[in-house]
Amino acid sequence: MMNKSLSTTDMVALSGGHTIGQARCVSFRNRIYNENNINPSFATSTQANCPSVACNGDDTLSPLDVQSPTIFDNFYFQGLVNQTGLLHSDQQLFNGGSTDSLASTYSTNMAGFFNAFAAAMVNMGNISPLTGSNGEIRINCRTIN
Repeated sequence: MMNKSLSTTDMVALSGGHTIGQARCVSFRNRIYNENNINPSFATSTQANCPSVACNGDDTLSPLDVQSPTIFDNFYFQGLVNQTGLLHSDQQLFNGGSTDSLASTYSTNMAGFFNAFAAAMVNMGNISPLTGSNGEIRINCRTIN
């Protein structure tokens, strides 16, 4: 992946966009059944709608932010601090690594998160996409045409 000049702060703030939205069971099944850095009661309650074996439940949805799934706020980061990040990639933002301090700060400072998110959106908007013969519009984002 090419470096697009987004900082770690930008990436953590942009991840806060997950304060709104949902994910399919197939995307978080492994986390809720096999990971240790998860709040046990959160895992149990989420397992109620996501069976451990792949089946018809794959498309069942769960909110990325259980506290306020339809409000843009900093509760997503509070969830990470409480180990209720639904996706493995989300919980990695608060898992004993270099981004813990940012996630922790955003969990207690909504204005700080809002300011960082706004700045990160501007930075992301300034990325010049490849166009014409220099780029490719993918039919499937996961594979090269």
